Amino acid sequence: MRLSLLVLPLALAATAALAHGPTPQKVSQSITIKASPDAVWKVAGDFAGIGKWHPAIERAEGSGSKDAGSRTLTFKNGGKIEESLDEYKADARSYSYRMGEPDLKALPVSSYSATFTVSPEGDGAKVEWMGRFYRGDTGNEPPENLSDEAGKAAMNTYFSEGLKGLKAAVEGGKAK
Repeated sequence: MRLSLLVLPLALAATAALAHGPTPQKVSQSITIKASPDAVWKVAGDFAGIGKWHPAIERAEGSGSKDAGSRTLTFKNGGKIEESLDEYKADARSYSYRMGEPDLKALPVSSYSATFTVSPEGDGAKVEWMGRFYRGDTGNEPPENLSDEAGKAAMNTYFSEGLKGLKAAVEGGKAK
């Protein structure tokens, strides 16, 4: 009986250690654009203007001004996400924002925050897009399509394709 009283707390502690829930994931993408940072910022600095250059976005609608407020993104796959600005620094060509309610059809994540920055690099501009997020299913055993890996793949693709769209819009002189 004594041995079982000692083993029980150890078994419970081991179970609790395995059931810790999700950990935050991070992704970061960057691209160099052959244009001045100011020219890139003119296109990307309008928070609600993402619909003009991101290929996954069907429509983007903003409330407030271009440097404050929120935006509602309607994805080409039918998903919809609202994002709100946390910080907007025009002089530093940077803004940070966060997702409101999740839409797992749009992106398989339950929440995210991101920072978008344009800085000088050589004769052009470097654009960095960094995000932190939690997987779509925050339970201990998520299905594959809502796992950390699925969230990371989706966010990497979303950022990468967006940066390619921005590059094409700026270097080509026209938005999508």
